[in-house]
Amino acid sequence: MRFASHVLLLQLATVSAVVVVSAGVFAWHGVQQLQRDAQDSALAIARTVAEDSDVRTAVAAYSAEPGVPTAEELRKGPLQPLAETIRARTGALFVVVADDHGIRLAHPDPRRLGEQVSTSFADALAGRESVAWESGTLGESARAKVPVLAPGTATPVGEVSVGFASASVFEEAPALLIAIGTTAFVALAIGSAASMLIRRRLARLTLGLQPEEFGALLHERAAVLDGVGEGVIAVDRHGVVSVCNGRAAELLGLVDPLGAAVEALGLPPALASTLTPGAAAEPTTQTVVVAGRVLYVDARRVTRDGLDVGAAAVVRDRTDVVSLTERLDAVAAMTNALRAQRHEFANRLHVVAGLFDAGRPDDARGYVGELVARGPLKFPLEHADRLQEPYLQALLGAKGVEAAERGVLLSLGPETLVTGTICEPEDVATVVGNLVDNAVRAAVAGDEPRWVEVELMNDRGDLFATVGDSGAGMRDPAAAFDPALAATDARAANVHGTGFGLPLSRDLARRRGGDVWVIDPGGTSGGAVLCARLPGVVDVAVTA
Repeated sequence: MRFASHVLLLQLATVSAVVVVSAGVFAWHGVQQLQRDAQDSALAIARTVAEDSDVRTAVAAYSAEPGVPTAEELRKGPLQPLAETIRARTGALFVVVADDHGIRLAHPDPRRLGEQVSTSFADALAGRESVAWESGTLGESARAKVPVLAPGTATPVGEVSVGFASASVFEEAPALLIAIGTTAFVALAIGSAASMLIRRRLARLTLGLQPEEFGALLHERAAVLDGVGEGVIAVDRHGVVSVCNGRAAELLGLVDPLGAAVEALGLPPALASTLTPGAAAEPTTQTVVVAGRVLYVDARRVTRDGLDVGAAAVVRDRTDVVSLTERLDAVAAMTNALRAQRHEFANRLHVVAGLFDAGRPDDARGYVGELVARGPLKFPLEHADRLQEPYLQALLGAKGVEAAERGVLLSLGPETLVTGTICEPEDVATVVGNLVDNAVRAAVAGDEPRWVEVELMNDRGDLFATVGDSGAGMRDPAAAFDPALAATDARAANVHGTGFGLPLSRDLARRRGGDVWVIDPGGTSGGAVLCARLPGVVDVAVTA
């Protein structure tokens, strides 16, 4: 049986059960109400009779006489005609008057006069009223018993008992039950019709799919979304996140994004603009930096039958590739520098060998002493003697070779002083290397003379690097740290920040508790000056 049919049967069974229980409760309540009404009527009539002064006088008189009056005397007495008149007028089954010994002084059956009542009269003699559903000589009835008090006193001298036959009590029950049954039938019909409509609506919304098929689709979706290496995030046409796998949440730094508006997620502006409602329908590919990660994002709007139904984006992590590229560039630069210096060192050895072969040992000894004084290798780095740390010497020496090949003079500033050894060479190479590379590109784009000046100093374990150049300066310092803005054609001349090196460097420095910032954006008076602070990268326990 199909799921929709199961739901229909369950709804019909539920509606039927509710209707039957409700009808039963209402029927029971109606019967109880009829019984209470009969008992209340009997009590009201009994009170009226018991409070009649003639009744009180007659009952007190009979109670005071010794012996039991005969049925003939009672039939001709004042109580029997009065009781029969009230019974006929009210439609009661009986109106019985008894003395304090329970002797019937009035009764619908004259033959019962002078006999003791068939039910207890103790409550009446105790001065208490009572109502009950009891059986007596006239059959089952709803009856009330009220004490008769002696004239001028509060002493019970008898009782008045009034009852209504069960047939008269429940004569309205058939009409009540018919009304309840009709209401239950109508309610059941309405519930059945509503269940049918719900079944049709459910089948239309689910496209006829069964619950087990939904479960399979959910598992397949989870396997696809969480099994791929890329992040997937999608929003509906109102800009609310409807899909976000774990990889996307990890890469974008999101916590419980499902159901949240895309504007409230804190996404990079370029990415958020492509996911918000009303964005352009053309697919876009962009690079963003989030929490130290370089991410490639492919985003596009999704339409169906010409209607915008939302947007989806695929997020790929390229941080490792970018970092590896930066390191490979640094290694390549050092390799080229070492190759050139090896060639130069080989030439120097040939000079020493030639001097010895020519019999000029003193000149050879002086030449070697000069090499020892200024170092065996000569990088194209002006004032290289100001820096004694070996790793920074090698890094800036390699950068000096590249700069010289492009017609730029790389020099160390007069404040350069590093008292210690670099203990985090990879981070230093990424940050300082990016700053120097940007400065060299800016200097190449500027006028003669082309130069880049670097100042390095440390404060205990913190390394400070300041880089200035002779370029044209930075048009938009803020955009230099946003790869999506810095890479546009409108800023092609702004060589500072043409990619994501600066954003990556700043994020790396901030993760260490430092920063990268612009001291002077430059302009008409000269090039830009940038500074970086890298905490904990210098080991001051070992001096260079």
